[in-house]
Amino acid sequence: MSFEFAHINSDWTLFLDRDGVINVEKNEDYIRNWNEFEFYRESLLALPLLAKKFPRIIITTNQKGVGKGLMTEDDLKDIHNNMKSQIELVQGRIDHILYCTDLDNDSPNRKPQPGMAFQAKTLFPEIQLDKSIMVGNRMSDMLFGRNAGMSTVFLATTHPETNFPDQAIDYRFTNLLDFAKLV
Repeated sequence: MSFEFAHINSDWTLFLDRDGVINVEKNEDYIRNWNEFEFYRESLLALPLLAKKFPRIIITTNQKGVGKGLMTEDDLKDIHNNMKSQIELVQGRIDHILYCTDLDNDSPNRKPQPGMAFQAKTLFPEIQLDKSIMVGNRMSDMLFGRNAGMSTVFLATTHPETNFPDQAIDYRFTNLLDFAKLV
């Protein structure tokens, strides 16, 4: 499934996980409100570069904290609205955010199942999943990408011990900026 960076053009879509990719992930806990959200400095530098290369940037994120009642959907929307505003201030952009609050690991929309990719394709019919890249920091992100027919990029921000090479991972980078510089 591996792709060549030189082949990425305006037909391609970028899918990003949120926690551990754009912002610092809380260990064994959830980002419950905007005050707990902390951008990776590298991500704020990367997102403007990626916005120039990809016509569509979509976040797909599992958010069990809502399903567990630890935060509300309004809390999550507030986090996302503030996050998008901060990204836009540095000339980056996020075109859409899809999230799954389901508790059942077998939910069709919970990564690694590909439901959120199919939702994105419904919202943006021009998306070609075979010309899409999923960037994440967990194997569930990589398997989500594979299950949807995408290429995958693993960021070693939170799980540097993850084996590479691996058949579910096309490329591995230290952080989002290292990926963006190569694109």
